[in-house]
Amino acid sequence: MKKSEFITVISVLGFILTGCVTTTTGTPAAPEADEADAAELNYQLGARYFQSQNYDLARDRLELAIELDPKMPKAYTTLAMTYEALENPRLATQAYENALRVAPKDFNVQNAYAVFLCRQRDYDGARKHFAKAAGHPENDDAEQTLTNAGLCLMQKPDVVEAERFFREALEHRSSYGEALLQLCLLKYKQQDFMSSRAFLQRYMSTNKSSAGVLYLAAEIEGNLGNDKGRAEFVNQLLREFPESPEARKVLGNG
Repeated sequence: MKKSEFITVISVLGFILTGCVTTTTGTPAAPEADEADAAELNYQLGARYFQSQNYDLARDRLELAIELDPKMPKAYTTLAMTYEALENPRLATQAYENALRVAPKDFNVQNAYAVFLCRQRDYDGARKHFAKAAGHPENDDAEQTLTNAGLCLMQKPDVVEAERFFREALEHRSSYGEALLQLCLLKYKQQDFMSSRAFLQRYMSTNKSSAGVLYLAAEIEGNLGNDKGRAEFVNQLLREFPESPEARKVLGNG
């Protein structure tokens, strides 16, 4: 089997990177109570419209929320995602920059902006904002932020920096499955099968194995010349996931 075909049959973890509508930290002082309530109401409506993909209505409500409270970072961030959905990266960038202006230390804003920049192929800008988000002392999910950064850099591609981010994610949580699996795949592509096996073993010790993971394990053992180990993983794959594309692949029907 060609290694170039491999990624099409394993259930890899794709970009975890998604913008999310959340409350933010460090929000500046609010306006008068009535206006603040109206701003929050319009934000909530705008966020719901965004989530239901009614982007024009979302834009209108979010712009009204910002008009009522120009220092609401979550409204700017959701407006930025709305403009991206409306295929207007210029206004999306402007909205993200406004969010950072009013909340420069908010790691949610930094992370959302980094995701956007990665989708715009501004990998250096994305790396900078991912690093800021991951380094925030209140970011309890820094390992996910760092894994996102690694996945982003893989698209550049900058394999050295991507690996650094994945390893840093494991420094925050040594059993973090996404980082372990991404390092396994990275080492597999580099034909460093011993390292690939080591990362996959760590992954499998704390995470449930999917059909893709078992297929990967079998492929690694095959490349290491361990026919017995490969057969054991193939048998487990056929036993636990007999209808999967990976099972059909090893049976020669895929």
